[in-house]
Amino acid sequence: MIITSFSCNGFKNLKDVSIKPHKDINVFMGENAQGKTNLIEAIWLCTGVRSFRNTKDKDMIALEGDRADISLEFKNNFREQKIDYSVIRQDLKNKCVFLNGVKLPLASKLFGNLGCVVFTPEDLSLSKGSPDNRRQFLDLSVSQIKSAYSSVVVRYNNILEQRNMLLKNISFGKSSPDELDVWDYQLAKLGSYISMLRFNYTKKLDTYASSLFSDISKGREHLELFYQSTVFDNLEGRTDYLGDLSQEYLFKLQKTRSEDIKLGFTSKGVHRDDLSGNINGRSLRDFASQGQHRSAALVLKLSQAYILTDETDDPPVILLDDVMSELDRSRQEFVINKIGRMQVFITCCDMNDVITSSRGKLYIIENGRVKKQNASSSR
Repeated sequence: MIITSFSCNGFKNLKDVSIKPHKDINVFMGENAQGKTNLIEAIWLCTGVRSFRNTKDKDMIALEGDRADISLEFKNNFREQKIDYSVIRQDLKNKCVFLNGVKLPLASKLFGNLGCVVFTPEDLSLSKGSPDNRRQFLDLSVSQIKSAYSSVVVRYNNILEQRNMLLKNISFGKSSPDELDVWDYQLAKLGSYISMLRFNYTKKLDTYASSLFSDISKGREHLELFYQSTVFDNLEGRTDYLGDLSQEYLFKLQKTRSEDIKLGFTSKGVHRDDLSGNINGRSLRDFASQGQHRSAALVLKLSQAYILTDETDDPPVILLDDVMSELDRSRQEFVINKIGRMQVFITCCDMNDVITSSRGKLYIIENGRVKKQNASSSR
């Protein structure tokens, strides 16, 4: 997967950006608040996934502007494609999104075409942060190789919200516990499917991450990852999400029903599960050092890229937003060495803080405008 052309105007502070990225390394350097992350965010939006900064539609447009326009051309092993993405202030609810000249009903319909893996400074705390962040990481990763999965997660969350509202009404005497049956049945089917796919993905993740962590620790440390389910004791080899798995999930919901009514929310389910890990047999979350957490985050993201490559037979584009300056030299070298086959976009404030390849382009970003500094990103 290679981005061959990118242009943008009116997206936040970006003005008249037009570049032909290098197929290897592209470094965007500038002071803070000049637009580096905005450029990475604009590329990411073309994947069809919501902004990694949770930007609202109205905030995508420059304060003095009336629209934001993004255009991106890319090619994979099979074809060349083009994405046009516009947000208009007078009609924020209806984005103008085109794929190869065909208008799409929703921006999310872009999903599955442009494959990217984004890595931000916030991701460095992936292994020690909130379980919700790790669940989102798993769900996005699974969605990249099974596009229908994301709609299942949305449906699950909608049903969960309805069940939680009903639990509160029951606790106030406004509804009957029997009304939970219809929601429990639906939640069990969807939750079983999500559990199965997350578990299977975690197994792949463990294979890559264990090997990468051994490399980054020079063989001194062993990382083991596992999916921690609040419903199932064992998911190994289980695929009948409409049968036995669904029944087991339903039984768990029924078993905890009284407790859920008291709590006012659903205490068991995929919304409470976690991606956990051990280093040399000790809990990653409870005992890992800051350096070990950073190494774990790195190998998780690299593993995501490797799995996507395996499943699609096409390496994704790597977006590194101000993350390299957060790493020491050895970890920077590790990352650059492991993504050698992939097109990379790196943002930084100072080239002295970033190790890069000798092949690529260096761009300077000033006040939302981009200019090419030279043809090589090496120092």
